[in-house]
Order: sequence, then C-alpha cells, then structure tokens
Amino acid sequence: MSRFNEETLTNWTKPPSDTEETKLGNAERMVKDALNEDPVLSGKSTEVFGQGSYANDTNVRLNSDIDINVRYTGGFYFDLPDGKTREDFGLGSPIDYSITQYKDEVYAALVRKFGAASIRRKNKCITVLGNSYRVQTDVVPTWNYRRYDASGGFVLGAKLRADSGEDVINYPKQHIENGKRKNADTYRRFKRLTRIYRKMRYRMINDGLTVSDSITSFLLECLVWNVPNEIFVDYDSWQSRLKASIVHLYDHTKDENKCDEWGEVSELLYLFRGNRKWSKEAVKTFLVDAWVYLDY
Repeated sequence: MSRFNEETLTNWTKPPSDTEETKLGNAERMVKDALNEDPVLSGKSTEVFGQGSYANDTNVRLNSDIDINVRYTGGFYFDLPDGKTREDFGLGSPIDYSITQYKDEVYAALVRKFGAASIRRKNKCITVLGNSYRVQTDVVPTWNYRRYDASGGFVLGAKLRADSGEDVINYPKQHIENGKRKNADTYRRFKRLTRIYRKMRYRMINDGLTVSDSITSFLLECLVWNVPNEIFVDYDSWQSRLKASIVHLYDHTKDENKCDEWGEVSELLYLFRGNRKWSKEAVKTFLVDAWVYLDY
C-alpha cells in the first residue's frame, strides 16, 4: 500500500487558500504604487507583473513569498546570431543607463515607500518584508531582453544582473502562457500534478530525507511540463498519474538522448544543457528517493 491515499493526493492538488490571486494582485499594486510615486522612476517606462509559483498558480505554501518582476521597457539588452552585428539590425548606439543603475533606483523607491526597516537588498532581488497586511514580496528588477534570430525577428525576455555580477536571462511571460495552455490541454491537471510534486518534496524534507537544494520548485514544474499529456489524461487517479509520471521522468533522465531536448516551461531555454544548478543525476536520485518514500 502506498504511503499516501488518493484523498491525501487530491488535497495536495489544491492551492493553500482561495485568496492567492488576491494576494498576487495586492503585491503587484503595492509595487506599482511605489514606482509611480517615486520622483525618479515615475518618469521612466516600466511594467510590473507577477512571476513564479503565485503567478503560475502552482503555489503550495500558505504565505510564501510572492515574486514580482519590475521590468524596464525603455531600453533593452540583446543577443545576436553568430556573424551578425548591431548595425545589421539597426540597433543604434547603447543608451547611457544600465541595469545596475535601475536596480539601485528600484531599491531607493521601495525604501521611500515602505521605509528602510522593511526592505532587504539581496543578490538577485529586493525583498519587501511581510507584516499583518501584506505577504513578503521579492521584487526582481529586470530589463527587456531580445533574443534575435537570423531574419531579424526576436523573442522578448527579461534580464537581471545579480549584485554578484551574474547575468540571468529568463522568459517569465512565455512560461505563464505555456503553463496555462498545457493546463487547459490536460483538463487542469498539469498545475495540480505540479502541486503534488512540490508538496511531496516538502513532506520528504519534513520527514528527514535529504533532498538536494538543486531540486527547486521551479525545476519540479519544468519536469512535470515534460510529462506527456497522455499521462495526465489517460490515467484516472492522482495515484496512477503520479506513479506513471515518475516512471516516465526516470526512464528519460537516465538516457542522455531522451531528455537532451527537454526545455523549461517557456520552451526557450533547455532544461539540462549549459550551466544549470541542477543535473540529471540529482533528478534521478530525487525520483528514486520519492518512489521509495511513496512506498511504490
């Protein structure tokens, strides 16, 4: 008999409360107000939107941090195909403004709005501490980022520069849209199964199992993204979907050729290629440990 019955897994598919969208909306509004009221940033072109588990509706922990992307849209960084120059695409000269300066200005705006005691500057974000009327919010200052193809077309992403100097590129809006589409195609089971994986990870840790720090909530969502829709649709219980998905993920991550083309949910970055914080070996270890933990 498995460790958790169908009723427990069904409960794990649910968000922690019915007010998740309200919390996200309140956090977005709070950050927008800080920018709009700021004497420096109010005159600059920005957009504010949610990203991460709240925005993707896969959150499983009550009052966990909300991630808000604050993207500068008055300029952009870019990546060009090999052999191409900025002149080939008519990009002109660089502007006299930087992503580092922008983060400094966002930090100053948040301090003006909420007070220095409520703000913590971190390597990749700026945290607005929670209190009795707001959830802790991680504000991520980014710039527009264009990835060009040879024809001159581009996909629009977001670039952040950590205080350590590391540059991070991601595509949060494409992630959100693709997740919605897969969720619709699987009768809303994609996000529910993602919540099961995330809840299972927390339970494993709480029960004393060692889970690699590289097995992040983001990675788990991307792994579930790469589970075929048939597993969501053809199986008639969460127990069977969870079991079949673990088998599929293990079978494919143990074979280099079966997961080399896997992407993040955005389908604009490879999941395992390049310098990632996780590895196939760490994923396989987690899947085996989860299988044993679940008494499968």
